[in-house]
Amino acid sequence: MTDTRPAQSLGPGLQPETRSLGDEPVRLVDTTMLYAPRSGGVRRYLSSKRAWLASHRPDVRHTLVVPGARDFHDGRGQVSIYAAPLPFGAGYRWPVVKQTWMERLIRQQPDLIEAGDPYTPGLAALRAGDALGVPVVGFCHTDLGKLAALHIGDWAEKPVQKRWAAIYRQFDQAVAPSRFIAGRLIEAGVRDAIGLPLGVDTAIFHPERGDRDGLRRRLGLSPKDRLLVFAGRPAREKKLDVLVAAVERLGDPYKLLFVGAGGGAPVSDRTLCIDYVRDPVELASILASCDAFVHANDNEPFGLIVLEAMACGLPVVGVSAGGVAESVDAAVGQLAVASEATAFADAIEALFERDVTVVGEAARRRAVERHGWDAVFTELCLIYDRLTGRRAFSSASAHAGH
Repeated sequence: MTDTRPAQSLGPGLQPETRSLGDEPVRLVDTTMLYAPRSGGVRRYLSSKRAWLASHRPDVRHTLVVPGARDFHDGRGQVSIYAAPLPFGAGYRWPVVKQTWMERLIRQQPDLIEAGDPYTPGLAALRAGDALGVPVVGFCHTDLGKLAALHIGDWAEKPVQKRWAAIYRQFDQAVAPSRFIAGRLIEAGVRDAIGLPLGVDTAIFHPERGDRDGLRRRLGLSPKDRLLVFAGRPAREKKLDVLVAAVERLGDPYKLLFVGAGGGAPVSDRTLCIDYVRDPVELASILASCDAFVHANDNEPFGLIVLEAMACGLPVVGVSAGGVAESVDAAVGQLAVASEATAFADAIEALFERDVTVVGEAARRRAVERHGWDAVFTELCLIYDRLTGRRAFSSASAHAGH
């Protein structure tokens, strides 16, 4: 469906150029505050989308508008707007002024905007979309109600969820990275929310990148140690304390490696830490050198790192709730009945009573067969096409031969 909302007056110096539907290229803008030097799944989703569009949709010009240490345009489609850093926020920044953000989005003259959060960038995207008369997609990477309950108290969940849903109802289309989060949105009143599970680069995240003996030498471990790994932010909702308590309960030969998250975990002589790894090839090498991936968050919106571990040939131990349970079952890992130390330890033991090599091979096959980025972005572009009527989104070369 083509957006038909009338464009509002934008004020002096902000009026968009007049362009016909035949003009090239089609312009897509992604914007979010969930983008930082040490960020994980959202950043990799956006980076993968940029690379895929460049290869598969040459008539789409993609721009990314995110917070930064200063106002800057890198000349290659990434715009940063100054925002103050969040205290103890692992490099994340909090934009405040919606008007400034809206004006910067309008200057990009998009045919479509995708907002990756319901904060200042997302609200500014809604304003810019109304002003320009273009559709805005809201990609819901975070369940704000559940986060509020965890960080503030159970009393906060319902009012925050109500506000969360009110924002996502304003988008022309709400998209979520899992059926779990889409269901939460629908439950809250966002009736047309679409669940679109994310993908993984199965060429980068590959079992052949592993060096099991080399990593154990680097960490001072014995070849007999069973090395569990978690990679991600040291956020409270990741429930790192459950992972540490589970591995302490298990004792030898289990060790737990944190990649980028050790600062948020309880100190234990059964854990080891590696700093945040920005290079996906290096991250893949670490993952592929471990024995199993562990993830205790029972409200994870999706868990892109879980797919990356599976693509590296690792079985996964997760919890039978949230987005992770959509990717993991008995064929590719083990699900704990609760995000609690005893239940998680039992699930780890149950996994290693099986042939973990066979389970890891099944995990790799599932990542390849079900979660390639090509299928994800092809479907996403069909959504873009429906909203805008611009065939460049659904065709590899919309104007070939012209």
